[in-house]
Amino acid sequence: MDRGSELASLGQALRVDLDAANTAREVALAACRRTIRACGSSIRAVHLLRPEEALRLADEAGVSLRQAQQVLAPFPSLVGSGPLHDAAKEYAEARLTAAMVGDETLPSATELDVPAAAWLNGLAEAASELRRHILDRLRAGDLSRGERLLAVMDEAYGLLVTIDYPDAVSGGLRRTTDALRAVLERTRGDLTTTLLQSRLQAAIQDRTDLL
Repeated sequence: MDRGSELASLGQALRVDLDAANTAREVALAACRRTIRACGSSIRAVHLLRPEEALRLADEAGVSLRQAQQVLAPFPSLVGSGPLHDAAKEYAEARLTAAMVGDETLPSATELDVPAAAWLNGLAEAASELRRHILDRLRAGDLSRGERLLAVMDEAYGLLVTIDYPDAVSGGLRRTTDALRAVLERTRGDLTTTLLQSRLQAAIQDRTDLL
């Protein structure tokens, strides 16, 4: 048996497989980058109260994410890679942020076609994004809106703390949830301070009116 020829033949077949996997990976990486950029812009549009622009950008992100998922489908070892998980998480975050701010039904992981871990991490980051929206509403004097959004943050955190799985399964959810807890407490403190100041100002104004 010519072992060298045998190995050359086997190696050539493997090169074909690896070339295909590498090409798919490069295509997927580019698609994931487009997904993440579009999601970031979509979330920014939500904060700027531009819902139509936010929806358009989220739709663009969804198209790019589907491309990445499809091109990697024949290569299971690459499906669980970091870039695809990050893109799916960002997509979930963009959709969930828009739904929370718009008082709409939250899309499920199945509806978004993203893994459970990506959806849960996206939920945690979407809830954290509400801090910026709450502060914007407080600056605008809309305290009741700030209180409602804080309640949404609290409810999201309440769910996430019940999800207790190893990082390999949850995609590092515990760290993301811990980060949300810190954001939630800071936001609660800011809202409480603003509410107390508002009540004090109202009381002073009422007393002034009586004099």
